[in-house]
Amino acid sequence: MSTLFKAVGEHLFLAYSALFVAIVIAIPLAVISLYNRYLASILLILANLAQAIPSFAVVAIVVPLLGIGFKPAIFAIILRIILPLFKNTYTGLKNIDHNYIDSAQGIGLNEREILFYVRFPNAYPAIFAGVKFAAVIANSVAIITSLIGAGGLGEFIYEGLTNLNMSKVLKGAIPAIIIAVLLDIGFTFIENKFTPEK
Repeated sequence: MSTLFKAVGEHLFLAYSALFVAIVIAIPLAVISLYNRYLASILLILANLAQAIPSFAVVAIVVPLLGIGFKPAIFAIILRIILPLFKNTYTGLKNIDHNYIDSAQGIGLNEREILFYVRFPNAYPAIFAGVKFAAVIANSVAIITSLIGAGGLGEFIYEGLTNLNMSKVLKGAIPAIIIAVLLDIGFTFIENKFTPEK
């Protein structure tokens, strides 16, 4: 049981420290891109391409560059989720009803105030949708990264598959599923708290 708790801890730290770093990078990138069309177009193209790349391929690409272990695994997860996070955040901030922007400018708000008091509150649904999607992806990629020595719940799953031991597979898979479900519920609750009522 202690090994299972250790694996859960490794899995949570691996997946969600990567998610935190990706959020910290993606949101400022989205804000900068609002005022830089060239950067926005490049990142949106990359974000669309990134969605077509399998997670396993991303992990495989990282190995020749950074080797194996915990840090390369975190980098692989960040690489996999940062562009979808950016795309959702940028889309949410960009696609605001122009009537809101015009009204804000009409009462004298500057660009910074419009960003924080108009764009962000109205972009919360898109941002939280991106974060929830990224959390699910991070959860699944964290399983794959056990192949490169990252530890976590993936070790139980792959060892069980190798030895045809279904109880070991389930020992890793069931906690990963529970984590994904709880995260979805948690992010939905937070979203409802922050999203303005229509």
